[in-house]
Amino acid sequence: MENQLTIIYVVSDSLGETAELVAKAAAVQFNSSVGEIKKYPFTVDEEQIKEIIDEATTEKCIIAFTIVDPGLREYLINMASQNNIPVIDIMAPLIGAIEKVTNQEARGEAGLNRLLDEDYFKKIEAIEFAVKYDDGKDPRGAKMADVVLIGISRTSKTPLSMYLAHRNIKAANIPIVPEIEPPKELFQISPKKIIGLTTDPMVLNHIRQERLKALGLDADANYANMDRILQELEYAESIMKRIGCPIIDVSTKAVEETAAIILEIIKGGK
Repeated sequence: MENQLTIIYVVSDSLGETAELVAKAAAVQFNSSVGEIKKYPFTVDEEQIKEIIDEATTEKCIIAFTIVDPGLREYLINMASQNNIPVIDIMAPLIGAIEKVTNQEARGEAGLNRLLDEDYFKKIEAIEFAVKYDDGKDPRGAKMADVVLIGISRTSKTPLSMYLAHRNIKAANIPIVPEIEPPKELFQISPKKIIGLTTDPMVLNHIRQERLKALGLDADANYANMDRILQELEYAESIMKRIGCPIIDVSTKAVEETAAIILEIIKGGK
């Protein structure tokens, strides 16, 4: 065994990526003295550890591990010690230091980092979904969405879609315009998935005038004309009633407030 290359066993109750990265970073400091890095993820009981130890005793090796369960961690350390195998607990020193500084015990749950990663990717997926199915670009998104926001222009459909996306909610939004028949998809999904957005005509008139000014356009354009606004609101309300979906008046609400109401509606509809 003297001339054998040192093998590093990476043992983890999760994916083992943390221990593997540390092992690789350390191994490169020793040229070719360290051979293979063997990874054993999802090690969650004593029988698995015993099998790993039995194999490790036949090799010149080190065991590096990330196991958060105190009992299982102690079992691995004791088994390795009985077989004269050097063992490195990668997370314990840092966890201990954090516990000391925060006066709080670690949760001791495996895979929390992976869960955080999954949450991150779900959020990215929801954001990409909101962008792809924004402003009725592709009505087919309605069937895949967690929620579909409908309403006339400047009723906060896009800001709400993006806000909900950061809560891992896939939101599509579709504008309602009097001259255009709403997409058939709106009548093919559950009305519980659809949220109608409306607003006060005076508030909307002011918002649209400011929007036109910001674009360098005439504030008296038809877009901000009160008769036109009333026509749009009336038409949108008729569509919402036809669908039978919940309707939220956003005229006095911040995006966060409206989003909170939408989340409650979604939760209640499940």
